[in-house]
Amino acid sequence: MQSFDPTVITHNLQPIAAGLATTLGSWAAGVAIGLLIGFLIAVLQLFCGRWLRAALRVYIELLRGTPFLVQLFLLYYGGPSIGLTLEPMTAGIVGLGLYGSAYFAEAFRSGFQSVPKGHLEAASCLGLTRWQAIVRIQAPQMLVLIVPALTNLIIVLSKETAVLSIVTVPELTFVLTGIGSATFAFVETLLVLCVCYLALVELTSRAGMWAEARLARFMA
Repeated sequence: MQSFDPTVITHNLQPIAAGLATTLGSWAAGVAIGLLIGFLIAVLQLFCGRWLRAALRVYIELLRGTPFLVQLFLLYYGGPSIGLTLEPMTAGIVGLGLYGSAYFAEAFRSGFQSVPKGHLEAASCLGLTRWQAIVRIQAPQMLVLIVPALTNLIIVLSKETAVLSIVTVPELTFVLTGIGSATFAFVETLLVLCVCYLALVELTSRAGMWAEARLARFMA
């Protein structure tokens, strides 16, 4: 049996750091895309007619009802069959963003619906347009309410970055499993992988609690 050897990690710090940077970059980009599309979908559900709302519901249920692994396979390996050829990193970020957008859209929608209708009626009496009421009245109030949900979804996406390794994105999981395969030091590499993801989750959780407290004080 091979003994525990921490030098496997210390001798490969540079590729591990590069893999971590790729994980953080793809995660941040995927979250940004997901938040933007999710917010737009939630707003469209407030404005649009029945048929567009039905189409948006299909989009949301399709992405929430299928595994991210399957979605990424279809995007990367199935895309060329319809003329959509993406680089691994691009496919990973786009896939992560689209997957997250369905969940973010539902979080934003529930946040909008939680704002009392009386606030919107008051905004209308003051002469605000529907869009102005959303930006100035609804959005600030609903953000306070949904920060915990958004934080949890961002944490989920941080862990889904590991799936990008299946399309050869050189993120942390891809790098560490490669090191493990080359050195047979699977315990050491997987332990480091767990520690890194635990650190990301803890930092994100604390950032979410800080943001929630700040927003609550701002709205008080």
